[in-house]
Amino acid sequence: MKNGRRLLGALAAGSILLLSACGGGSADGGSSSGGGEPTKLTMAIASAVIGPKEEVAVYAVAQKMGYFSEEGLTVDTINADGSVAAIQAVASGSGSITAADAGSGLAAAQKNVPITAIGGLVQNWPWQIATKPDSPVKAAADLKGKKLGVISLASGSAPYARAFVKSAGLDPATDVELVPVGVGAQAAAALNGGQVDALALYTQAYTVIELAGTKLAYLDNPDIFDGIRSLTFTVATDAFKDNPEAYGKFLRAAYKAMLFSASNPEAAMRIGYEVFPQILGGADPATRLAGDTQTLEAWIKTATPTTGEPSSWKDWGAISDAEWAKTQSYTQEAGQITAPIQIDELWDPSQLATANQFDSAAVVKQAADYTP
Repeated sequence: MKNGRRLLGALAAGSILLLSACGGGSADGGSSSGGGEPTKLTMAIASAVIGPKEEVAVYAVAQKMGYFSEEGLTVDTINADGSVAAIQAVASGSGSITAADAGSGLAAAQKNVPITAIGGLVQNWPWQIATKPDSPVKAAADLKGKKLGVISLASGSAPYARAFVKSAGLDPATDVELVPVGVGAQAAAALNGGQVDALALYTQAYTVIELAGTKLAYLDNPDIFDGIRSLTFTVATDAFKDNPEAYGKFLRAAYKAMLFSASNPEAAMRIGYEVFPQILGGADPATRLAGDTQTLEAWIKTATPTTGEPSSWKDWGAISDAEWAKTQSYTQEAGQITAPIQIDELWDPSQLATANQFDSAAVVKQAADYTP
């Protein structure tokens, strides 16, 4: 990654889109301000829209339950327009850590952007193609000549859409038009209004749309998507080398928050409203809680094991060599990278031992006992 700083300057100048700051703290790459004061970090959320996903299950819960402060951390947030922009924010120092698409991380590493992936988050493939129930699009091949809605061209939905189309023998550059439609009501309006013929979104985003009254039909994903990793915690390489322990502590707080959220999603959602009141948009929490909790649960299922009780879950953040190999193959198929990279150029799991040093049963009890 010797050429990373030169490339990073161009990326930071031309591509980073930081949309909103949710806190006033600084991003100092994990360096302590000295005198025993907390280490300051900024989490870049790879989404332009605040909603019940990692900003609630990771950040809000860790903030409210004191998991960050117990680790000697103060953490604030910024938002970025997709995983590419979030990685650029971290690499430039505008953010300290992000949960961004693994494929975007691989693409950045191949371009010598100085970033390091330090722990997994979303472990079950969350992306799917959806249409209206009466749509003539029933399989991937039916997308020829159609418009396919993606969150943005900088989101993980764009390479997923291309790979899905390519799996049917179509040329994603000429046979299908990708149209940025965002998520939520905006994406639903594009589908209902005929601006697009199908959507390429993640499970939680579809839950939001269906709860709002739009019925959907889903296309089956081919086997090529089995075992591919999605959101992965990513940091700036130099900042991680300077203070790896701070990032290990962040991961521990994050995984404790994930366990809490999986154990009591309703409590996590209530906490989300406290930390990010903009989620409500002025609505009464009582009118939103049931639907938002269901939406959050849909996201949590993508980020936690599919079997076993929460208290039994172990190896938070682990990504196997086989999973990295499958993810690289997909990323290359999607056109994000031109060839596989040496995974140790991107992946450093050295802080996962620290991240997993916590009492799972105690966290599950905290979740069970939580009262607003």
